[in-house]
Amino acid sequence: MRRLFFFLVIGGLGLASLLALGIWQMQRLAWKNDLVQTIETRIAAAPVAVPQTPTEGKDRYRAVTTKGALGTQDLHVFWVTKEAEAGYRVISALETEGGRRLLLDRGFVPAADKNAPREAGAISVTGNLLWPDEGDWTTPAPEVDANILYARDVTYMASRLETEPVLIVARSISPDTAVTPQPVTTTGIPNNHLQYAITWFSLAFIWAAMTASFLWRSRAKSES
Repeated sequence: MRRLFFFLVIGGLGLASLLALGIWQMQRLAWKNDLVQTIETRIAAAPVAVPQTPTEGKDRYRAVTTKGALGTQDLHVFWVTKEAEAGYRVISALETEGGRRLLLDRGFVPAADKNAPREAGAISVTGNLLWPDEGDWTTPAPEVDANILYARDVTYMASRLETEPVLIVARSISPDTAVTPQPVTTTGIPNNHLQYAITWFSLAFIWAAMTASFLWRSRAKSES
């Protein structure tokens, strides 16, 4: 009897743990859905002037618009589009009409056009502020001589182009240029919590079935 009670306790604790993990993932799913909705609302909001002192916590994804002049120096960030086309994101310094120097992610060019001449001069841009969460300890260091970066490191890019550490990712640029804008979206934000919840609940069901089967067989043996 003690043996059955012991396995009943172990089975109950295991089942409770698996169910708790599934419930936690459902709570995370609700949180992530709210977060994505908030981000999408920010992205699609009416654009405003670039804040004087934007911060990541307050202004990430904020829709902005400004006018200014593009310089002739670019930084090239290696990129692969969702269509699996390899190329580069073109990062330029934008000197606004108010005299600020900001980073502008103009968009994507195919690898063959990396060093093609690009338009400079006066533009009007609408886009979103972004502090990219890219790169880790495995990310290669920038190839300075070849002008190739492997992540949009805002601090590094601002130092190279002598701008504020503020990045605008273009949604549209007027007049049009040969660079294709790659607007900010929520596509790259992982949201696998439903799959995780299903996994934990499935394991809970299997655990419960195995525990019940074991207890039934143990009881049958003890009564025989």
